[in-house]
Amino acid sequence: MNLPKQIKKYRDQLGLSQEELAEKIYVSRQTISNWENERSYPDVNNLLLLSVLFNASLDELVKGDLEKMKKEIKPNEMDRWTGIMIVTGVLAAFSLGPAWLLRGKIWLVLSGTLMVLMVIASLKVEQHKKVNDLKTYKEIIAFYEECKITPEERIRSRKNYWKSKTIIVILFTAVFLAIGLVSLGIMKLFGA
Repeated sequence: MNLPKQIKKYRDQLGLSQEELAEKIYVSRQTISNWENERSYPDVNNLLLLSVLFNASLDELVKGDLEKMKKEIKPNEMDRWTGIMIVTGVLAAFSLGPAWLLRGKIWLVLSGTLMVLMVIASLKVEQHKKVNDLKTYKEIIAFYEECKITPEERIRSRKNYWKSKTIIVILFTAVFLAIGLVSLGIMKLFGA
């Protein structure tokens, strides 16, 4: 984490010892030492006091930590699971035709396995959205672009959340079935 280095850097810039800094923000010298050696971290009140004392915004003070947290959130993980969900969904839909016409166990197992993988991937995407409190398309885009949306925008975008979610599920199901019917038609066309 970068916060311990930031505390030490700002303390050194002001020419303060750990004890002098501790006196200024009403903690023990040991607490400062623990912060600088990553044994503990300041609470919000102490962060605010440090921010005022160091004449640095909270963002500047914990910037490295924020960058590390962003990397831990990993929008790429959501991209990966979304990709897996789409690919397995399309493959599962295309495997419906052979599974229906050939009625072979291998095709049924393949189709079922692809559908299970699609569901697992979609659950992972939903879990990722829940952890990061992302519900709407606007919130997901803001997350990826590392923008903030105001609480008013969040409320406005979530107004029709269930209606839009239902429409998306219906459209996805329709596309899934359409692809399945196309693959069925292709199989019939080639005489399988």
